[in-house]
This record gives sequence, C-alpha cells and structure tokens, in this order.
Amino acid sequence: MNKTQNMTGALLALSALLLGGLMLKTDMLFLRLLFGLGLGYVLTRSFLGFAGSVNRAYSGGSTKLMQALMFMFVLTAVINAGFLLNSDLAAYNLWINPINFGLILGGLMFGFGMTFSSCCASGVMTDLATDLPRAGVTLIFFGMGVYLGFPLQSSLPWVTDTLVSTSSYADKGVFMPDLFGSGLVSYIGAIALTALFGAMGIYLSKKYESKRRQAGTFYGVDTEIEQQQAVKTKAAEVDSKKPFKLLSTETYKALFVTPWSMKMGALMIILIFTLMLAATHTGWGASTPFGIWFGQIMMTFGVSVDSVAAFADRPVGMFATPFFEHPISVQNFGIVAGTLICVLLAGQLSFKSNYSAKQFALFAMGGLFMGFGTRFANGCNVGALYTPIANLSLSGWIFLVFLVAGGILGSKMAAKTA
Repeated sequence: MNKTQNMTGALLALSALLLGGLMLKTDMLFLRLLFGLGLGYVLTRSFLGFAGSVNRAYSGGSTKLMQALMFMFVLTAVINAGFLLNSDLAAYNLWINPINFGLILGGLMFGFGMTFSSCCASGVMTDLATDLPRAGVTLIFFGMGVYLGFPLQSSLPWVTDTLVSTSSYADKGVFMPDLFGSGLVSYIGAIALTALFGAMGIYLSKKYESKRRQAGTFYGVDTEIEQQQAVKTKAAEVDSKKPFKLLSTETYKALFVTPWSMKMGALMIILIFTLMLAATHTGWGASTPFGIWFGQIMMTFGVSVDSVAAFADRPVGMFATPFFEHPISVQNFGIVAGTLICVLLAGQLSFKSNYSAKQFALFAMGGLFMGFGTRFANGCNVGALYTPIANLSLSGWIFLVFLVAGGILGSKMAAKTA
C-alpha cells in the first residue's frame, strides 16, 4: 500500500463529486460525470477493455477477454430489449448504424490502429492516467483523424447510405427485431440471434485458445494471472475463517486494491450502460469529442471557429461549446478521473516514458487509423460496436468481425516492425 497515493485518490474522488455537483451547469452534466467516473474505475479495476480482446489473443493466446465481452454484449442486449419492448422507439436515440463499405473499412482501420497504439477510444482515456506518453500521442492523432474525417463522414455515400435496412429504420440500418415481425416475438427472435452470435464468438475464441495451448504458444496475460490469483487468495481467506475487521489493511485491499474479475467488470459496465440508457435514452459514445477537441486546439492557435466548423462540415456550436458544457466531453473527462482514482486508491500509480521515436510514430499512426476508422464506421469500439449490439443493430456484429480482422492484420505488421 502507498498511503500517500491512497489519500490522494480519496481526495480526488471527493473533489470530483463536490466540484462536479457544485460547478457543472446541469444535473445531466453531473450525471455524465458520474457515468464517466464509474466507467473509468470499472475498466481499470477489472482490466477490461476492447483493444485487448484482439491484442491479448494474438500476443498471449488468451481469449478470456473476448469471451467476457461476448457475455457483456448479449446480457446488455437482453436488458435493452426490456426497455424497448412496447416503447416508442422514437423516444430513444438508438444507434442503428448503416451497413455499407464504410462500416467494413472503418472496422478494419480501427482494429488495425488499436494494435499499434495498444488501446481503443475508451482505452486511450484510461491509459492517459496510467501511460501518458503513449496515450497522449495516440489521443492527439486520434483527434486529428476524427476531425479530418468529419467532412468525409457527412459527404461520402458509402459512409452515409446503407445497403440494407429494415422497416423501423428505413435507409438507416438493420434493427434486428424487424427481422422477426412485431411485438414480443420480434424481440425474442432478436435476442436469440444476438445470443447465437455471442455463442459463436465464444466458441471460436475457445477453439483459438485451445489451438494455441496445443501448439505450445499460449503465454497467458499478466493481468489475467493477477486476477486469477486474487480469486484464489479470496477463497483461501474465506476458508481460513479469519475474523472480519472493518478497519484493517485486509478490508481496504478488498475494497480498493484487489482486482475484480472480468465478469465482475462486465456486470458493472452493463449496470452503468443500462442506467445511461434509462436516464439519457441513448447509448455510450466516446470518439466524436476527440475531433471537437482537436478543432478547439486549432482555435487556440488563431483559427476561427467558423473556419474550423466549415472544414468539418459541422455546426459552429459544436466547437464553440465549452468543454465542461459538452455532455460526452464531461463523461470522457470522468473516465480519465475515474481511472486515476482507481490506481491511486490501489497505490499503483507509476509513470512510463521509455519509448523510442519509432514507437511514438506507431502510436501516432494507430491514432490516425482509429480516428478515420470511427468516421467511416460511424463510431468506435463503443459507438460502432458495443452500443449498436446493445441496441439490437446488426451493424455492431459486422463491425466486430472486421475489427478483429483489422486487429490481426495490425498485429502481424506490428510484429514485423518490432
């Protein structure tokens, strides 16, 4: 334990709650901050992320994270279906994304880029608190890619138009309940199809991991080994029947230090996502603010807001809105703060800086690929993958296939450049 870090983490958590409640202009902005704090804490405490689903499998042979994500996707979709059944779909901003070449290319580019930067859109924010040099460079070029991709996203037919759609979202995408008629039966069918896709993902993941074990190329993942050890230690403590003491080092470690399992992390993400849907009637997005921030950085160097907005083909208000008045920017800030709180409470804050110029170039390339990829696919790992799948959109599963393909391609190329 590191008492200085522990106290700093507690103070930061208290400050975030007090200052957020007092200074943010609306309750919704404060709620977005709370969502972000929760997401950052959970992602960090459970070593959960989207980029690792491919990176860990390729480098270490472990597919435990991919299997956990499949569980998370399917269960979130089941809960979302409960909200949407017998509801007015127009009341929800569901992310039923277009199915087109942009979705395919964007998935490939995003998967390719995340292997170079070892993070994704949500991951770059958690990594800002744990690996600032890598995440900082990635975020700058990620933002550049998003900003430069804005006009392409709004003007290219192969990004805006869909090749196939269903009745509820004509000319927008495929809402899977439409494939099975209407009413309760349609949602049962959509959930069954979602569960089938998830089961296929788990089956293929297990087959791949088994193949790596048989070939002797399974190396495991350090964080997963740490999680498994934490479970064993907890079980041993229960068996020992040691008296419980509230004010003790053991209790503190159990509350703030011991890693959560990935399944525990997935359940907590599902809870936050569900609360987000209930309170805001929309899903989890992350990458669009990166482009806004890049445009605002340009404004600090003298570029007018009108010029920034005109190039991006976006409203002036999008770039003129102050940082802490933009809901998703506040939520993203919360993710960074939540991560920092987590590592400080655990006493594990450390700094990394031993990267070569070549590595920084790869981080920059990864950020650019991910930035452009989000514009072509109309979202990132949460906006084109998790939220659409949770919203019963077929586009999310298609994005997943090409994200994995891009991740494999990127991993192979990264290995050659190492």
